[in-house]
Amino acid sequence: MRPVVVVDRDIPFLEGVLEPWFEVRSLAGRAIGPAAVRDAAALLVRTRTRCDAALLDGSAVRFIATATIGTDHIDLKYCDSHGICVASAPGCNAAAVAQYVRVALRTLSLDRPDATLGVVGVGHVGSLVAEVGRRAGMRVLLNDPPREAAEGPAGFTPLPELLAQSDVVTLHIPLWPENRDFADAAFFASMKPGASFINASRGEVVDEDALLAARPNLDKLVIDVWKNEPEINRELLAAADIATPHIAGYSLQGKINGTQAVVRALGNHFGIDALRDFTVSGVELPQDSYDIWRDDTALRSNPSSFESLRSHYPYRNDRL
Repeated sequence: MRPVVVVDRDIPFLEGVLEPWFEVRSLAGRAIGPAAVRDAAALLVRTRTRCDAALLDGSAVRFIATATIGTDHIDLKYCDSHGICVASAPGCNAAAVAQYVRVALRTLSLDRPDATLGVVGVGHVGSLVAEVGRRAGMRVLLNDPPREAAEGPAGFTPLPELLAQSDVVTLHIPLWPENRDFADAAFFASMKPGASFINASRGEVVDEDALLAARPNLDKLVIDVWKNEPEINRELLAAADIATPHIAGYSLQGKINGTQAVVRALGNHFGIDALRDFTVSGVELPQDSYDIWRDDTALRSNPSSFESLRSHYPYRNDRL
């Protein structure tokens, strides 16, 4: 009898890949519930599936892989205490998010050689975003306390100084518990008057009420991620210069990377050699340049279609 693996149906390029070894149960991410996973040996998910005691108690699940950079939708302490192995796909869509920020900067004429770009969070994504700024001739300031603690202060700027000096501030921090509402009233009050703000990390790291209160003191506002998705803040939508439905990381290369990562992790966990080196093949990259206004228009024309826009997104080429 083959083990059951429950799969988020919006993880692409999986058709026919797992069936030789598993009974595959494909569901919408939000529809993956306790009954669906009761007899499952493994889950392949995205951010839309909250993997915690409510989902996993009493189940046979011993392996979870998420085709995403972050793991904040997975209760890691619970999994560790219940013998459930967890794998993710760090850096899988970093180039796509960097491309999104580059296009936003260029579209709004923010990538000026006389401007300072403040990058808060300098992991896989933030490092590429910093390089985008340098290539545009911008002065780039970096803030990342965990990296600074590990590597020393050289090259890093304290957050108050970064906020006071930056013409554009872009967030690329993980959604750790201590980072909820990271960008709060004090954060925005510390920003340089007339600076611009970009959030393409997670919606929960921004206090949206504080952002709206600070809006008159800001220049441009770019928002890709929102609290309470898919029920997004319509006032914030109206206040943003560019607003998109959490698709900054939705490139074809990023999706390929994410799918390859979870399949390989599944193969490693179950000792399936054919999956350990799984590679998505035969996919042709689109050649058109990224039109960020298309995504902005799609969301503004029908905000209630937020989840559908993500599920049916035409993955772009993330060339920088």
